[in-house]
Amino acid sequence: MVALVQTASTLPVFLLGLPSGALADIVDRRRYFAATQLWISANALVLAALSLAGLLTAPLLLALTFANGVGLAMRWPVFAAIVPDVVSKEHLPQALALNGIAMNLSRVVGPVLAGVLIASLGSAAVFVVNALLAAMASVLILRWKSDRKVSALPGERFVGAMRVGLQFVWQSPRMRLILVRIFVFFLQSTALLALLPLVAKKLHGGGPGAFTLLLAGLGAGAVLAALYFPRWRGRFDRDQFLLIGTLVHAAMAVVVVLAPEFWMALPAMFVCGMAWISVANSLTTAAQMALPNWVRARGMSIYQMALMGGAAAGSLLWGQVASVASITTAVVTASVLGSLVLLVTRRFTIESGDEPDFSPAKPRSLDEVAIPIEPDAGPVMVTIEYLIDPAEAPGFVEVMQATRQARLRQGALSWGLFKDTAVPGRYVEYFVDENWVEHQRRLERFTASDAGLREQRMAFHRGPELPRIKRYVAEAMGD
Repeated sequence: MVALVQTASTLPVFLLGLPSGALADIVDRRRYFAATQLWISANALVLAALSLAGLLTAPLLLALTFANGVGLAMRWPVFAAIVPDVVSKEHLPQALALNGIAMNLSRVVGPVLAGVLIASLGSAAVFVVNALLAAMASVLILRWKSDRKVSALPGERFVGAMRVGLQFVWQSPRMRLILVRIFVFFLQSTALLALLPLVAKKLHGGGPGAFTLLLAGLGAGAVLAALYFPRWRGRFDRDQFLLIGTLVHAAMAVVVVLAPEFWMALPAMFVCGMAWISVANSLTTAAQMALPNWVRARGMSIYQMALMGGAAAGSLLWGQVASVASITTAVVTASVLGSLVLLVTRRFTIESGDEPDFSPAKPRSLDEVAIPIEPDAGPVMVTIEYLIDPAEAPGFVEVMQATRQARLRQGALSWGLFKDTAVPGRYVEYFVDENWVEHQRRLERFTASDAGLREQRMAFHRGPELPRIKRYVAEAMGD
């Protein structure tokens, strides 16, 4: 039951992360962000009322924890998408580290404040304070003046926005690896966090006070590590942060669960916090760098789904292992398995060298349209003809493979490359967009990275003119 509290709080993010990310990309992010805070405030008020009335049972607490998790699922993607809007790209790692400091300071201050409130006023006071803080955050968000990008095109459709978000991540090898890394790390690290109340209880002289201090130690370690990030980044890349952080966290988690005395567990918990923030910050920064702004909330929501999915699965799995075997067995097994997975797959890197440049760039203009086209008309097929030196075909095909991933990341339904059987070196690329407005939306998503890929394709073209581009709209056919 203790481990299920962690599952109830994280599972909604896994289930609702993508819909929330899609909404955050297609509506006013500021108002949406404020609405999520109001949801959390209302949920806390219900908890407070039930607690004051003496009606708060364990199943009801789990249900309302799940409802609070729904608010977190709604809030996190939009917050992740806003951060790069208010800081420059070169300052993004430091901004994410500051966010980590703020989050982990709350881990230090929150349990202490909650303990004081419970001891003096009762558990309902904690829920009241939570409701007030969430309501205050909503007011502050509404006072923030954001610069909303204005588009002449109609907003994306909800289901289509989710499809494009999933497609972008699936066609990004780097994002796929980051998702696997964060899932496995949280599957490993959640064993200690989910079972921490029971770990604190079995310590000599342990109890609620020991649990509070262990949690505060975790947060304090994370804060200290985040302060040293600027210095450490000059010596270690993200892959080294990931490797060292994972192994250190695994070792310290074993120390915590094997320690018979509180004074032995607390320093290990402090180091766990340092390792935890090092891994989490490295992976979050890598994910942010791998996403352009137009799909950032969706991409980060999928990242959060992987993170919370690992946490929810870990809480459920290691809680069951602890029930069948022991707490020590659960934490040690999680630490060993997580470390082995990373060591076996360490050749796969999240550090790509030069970060992709997602700043807006100018695409080729659309040819003049000679027939009336409705925005929803489609699908739309685009063909592009290339003439290349046949001897350069292997290099051209390699560039076109990267082009395929780029077209599909931008939302294309399908893509293909064909070579002419009658003219050596003549290739025809085609891709299909959902409708006319989605085809136009592709132009708004064109970035400097796409422009660089276009230059690579053009370097192979040997025709007297630019590659010929043709656009076709599907004809509506009768039954």
